Amino acid sequence: MAQVLEFKLPDLGEGLTEAEIVRWLVEVGEVVAVDQPVVEVETAKAMVEVPCPYGGVVTARFGEEGSELPVGAPLLTVAVGEGAAPGGPERAPGGAAEGARAETAEAAATGAEQPKAEGSGNVLVGYGTSEAPARRRRVRPVRPEPAAHQAGAVANGRPVRTAEPEGPVPVISPLVRRLARQNDLDLRELTGSGPDGLILRADVEYALRAATAQGGRTAVQPGVADQGPSAPPTGSPVSSAPRPGGIRTPLKGVRGAVADKLSRSRREIPDATCWVDADATELMRARTAINASGGPKISLVALLARICTAALARFPELNSTVDTQAREVVQLDHVHLGFAAQTDRGLVVPVVRDAHARDAEGLTAEFARLTEAARAGRLTPGELTGGTFTLNNYGVFGVDGSTPIINHPEAAMLGVGRIVPKPWVHEGELAVRQVVQLSLTFDHRVCDGGTAGGFLRYVADCVEQPAVLLRTL
Repeated sequence: MAQVLEFKLPDLGEGLTEAEIVRWLVEVGEVVAVDQPVVEVETAKAMVEVPCPYGGVVTARFGEEGSELPVGAPLLTVAVGEGAAPGGPERAPGGAAEGARAETAEAAATGAEQPKAEGSGNVLVGYGTSEAPARRRRVRPVRPEPAAHQAGAVANGRPVRTAEPEGPVPVISPLVRRLARQNDLDLRELTGSGPDGLILRADVEYALRAATAQGGRTAVQPGVADQGPSAPPTGSPVSSAPRPGGIRTPLKGVRGAVADKLSRSRREIPDATCWVDADATELMRARTAINASGGPKISLVALLARICTAALARFPELNSTVDTQAREVVQLDHVHLGFAAQTDRGLVVPVVRDAHARDAEGLTAEFARLTEAARAGRLTPGELTGGTFTLNNYGVFGVDGSTPIINHPEAAMLGVGRIVPKPWVHEGELAVRQVVQLSLTFDHRVCDGGTAGGFLRYVADCVEQPAVLLRTL
């Protein structure tokens, strides 16, 4: 007899708590193999094809393309074992999904063993690759709710199904638990707006905003009956001011991740910026000579990256991070160089691993590979995290200068403006030279202005006289 297994959105790593469905790769009734990609999702880090650890027939899909699901929410159900056959009804967001969920609940309630996902090679958090999936908890039958509760139950100002008060707190994300703990918020006093009452980060943030608006920490009621059209939901801030008009764009996906990271950087890092103009004429001539030699072409950003790694070898304080809990500055052994890349999906910062061990040719090839992957949305979470220093070439936008925001938890970022002909005093005479503005934003906790100035001056010297780099080769 076929068993129906429910495949939930797995933890895709790096603390991600939700993902947006971009494209379904399978249809209801289609046969899928173990580890076959079934859906393409977009996280705050990258586009990811999610493989299914079970082989069988797809009986239901959950979520439309363009919708966002939290980690742990059902993605699809698969009928495995004898009796599973292709075919079946077309996908129906309501009935088919609920029917498949009921079959899964019934199988779990009777204590039936779930079939093994044999031969799975993709390690998904929550799904084994060679062992049988963990036995599912018994699912209590859903009790019919009173009509008043069905009509008026709300959670954090949004209608939801009334949740059972007993049992564990329905939270999956450790980030949500930490946010609640840091703000002394009891999660048992909340009702989640996610599937089956799952408490999401948005629910906790809403509760905190409501408590702030009311002048103190007040519990948000799990749900209240309809009190009439004029009665606001319990726990919701009352405001008579109309919401401002205009175009509203949700801060989610890449844009939301960028907003969170930049805001955290501004909150936690006491940054300072210094800058200097440099004559890049000799650097441009050196690049032209290298590329005219017949070998692989060397990019300008690769030369700048080579200068950065040489400067960090002299001033390693800027290749650091701050451990706030231990109150220690951690100086790092390797330089994993991030670089800002603008894509159709927003700004991303791919990371070149072990940049200090690569020459200009190797850096050029890696920059090209990561840039192409960024524009195609194929970067993995591992290629977007773990940087120790960031190079930001905003000169490609036609601007001269900027004050970069540090890419938390790094300690510094070098910004490079456009290289343009300008009047410059060269060897005692006024001449037209290729001038660039360099700016360094640094964490004042890891070093003082003398170290930051020394780093920036060394970078400028290498730009003006590339032969200085020969000392480090």
